[in-house]
Amino acid sequence: MKTTKPFTLRTWSTPLTIGSFILMAVTGALMFFDVVPGYLSFAHEWFSWFFLVGAGGHIAVNIRPLAKHLKSNWGRANVAIFAIILLVSMFSFGRITAPQLKWPISNALIEAPLSALADVTRTEPAELLARLKTHGVTATPDQNIKQLADAHDMEEFHILGLVILRE
Repeated sequence: MKTTKPFTLRTWSTPLTIGSFILMAVTGALMFFDVVPGYLSFAHEWFSWFFLVGAGGHIAVNIRPLAKHLKSNWGRANVAIFAIILLVSMFSFGRITAPQLKWPISNALIEAPLSALADVTRTEPAELLARLKTHGVTATPDQNIKQLADAHDMEEFHILGLVILRE
């Protein structure tokens, strides 16, 4: 008769850590090379929580070996080096980075009138309005994405995608 192993912290935390590490490593490497199709960055950001939970469980199961490792010079140096890198990475030192621009640019586009978005996308306003209409979004050139999203019960980024991305 086959008996099942008890469902322990080690039973779930190690596989969760391994699986989520693979996901984080592959999606992170792809993002590094600006290969970001579909929901790749979404998966990287949101499923990192699974990695944190799994790693927390893995640390709890292996607390004695971890404590022993941290007593060594290399263990303490390793933690110190990565803590310093984390601290330094929180400053831009006067440089503007792409992630810092993500939300301000998105908000500016969402709040801009469609006539301005037509100029930005080098599209005739009438063509832009017709493209939106084919997707069930009736609009005027003076409306913005936020207003259209509210009026049509749609996601702002979906409508922005209809404006920016050509099919």
